[in-house]
Amino acid sequence: MGRTSDARERLVAAATELFSERAYGSVGIAEIASRAGVQKGSFYYFFSSKEALALAVIDQHWAWQRGQWEQVLKSEGTALEHLRGIFDATTRMQARALQGTGSVTGCMFGNLALEVSSINEPIQKRLQEIFEQQVEMIGGELRSAVEAGQLSVADVPTAAKSIVAQLEGLVLFAKLFNDPAQLDSLWANSLQLLGVAAAA
Repeated sequence: MGRTSDARERLVAAATELFSERAYGSVGIAEIASRAGVQKGSFYYFFSSKEALALAVIDQHWAWQRGQWEQVLKSEGTALEHLRGIFDATTRMQARALQGTGSVTGCMFGNLALEVSSINEPIQKRLQEIFEQQVEMIGGELRSAVEAGQLSVADVPTAAKSIVAQLEGLVLFAKLFNDPAQLDSLWANSLQLLGVAAAA
């Protein structure tokens, strides 16, 4: 099995790469194990199925992304500056993917939601939880801004959901057109949604 101490981590890393490169359904356990340098038979020592591995990949990716978002939200600046920081970080991630692989990879959560969630309830449920957490994180920032008098938003939960949906949709466009510049309109659109002048 090779280096058992990090075999699980290598399987998760290999699956993350492959799920980012191709459709979930086209990636098999043998290919994941091969890329990870782990014998296929040993895969089941760590994971009961590809679904179990996918859930581990989702959890690890969200832990990383949530950390990125929290770092932006805890930084100096206003709610709007924090919001733009999340957008900028997303655009940079897609641009790095294009530089490194020649393709915009899009959002792993969005990709899996489109392909797998309707036929796999555990993955569907976990993705729902993650998107709900994203909406709550954005909503918390908007609520703080409203309380501070920086924004006037009548329905914060709906506004937060709309921002997350717009972010996810434009990342999908960036993948479809293989062009991170599809995200360029995200900031102006969000300002309009929040009723803020574009000069803000």
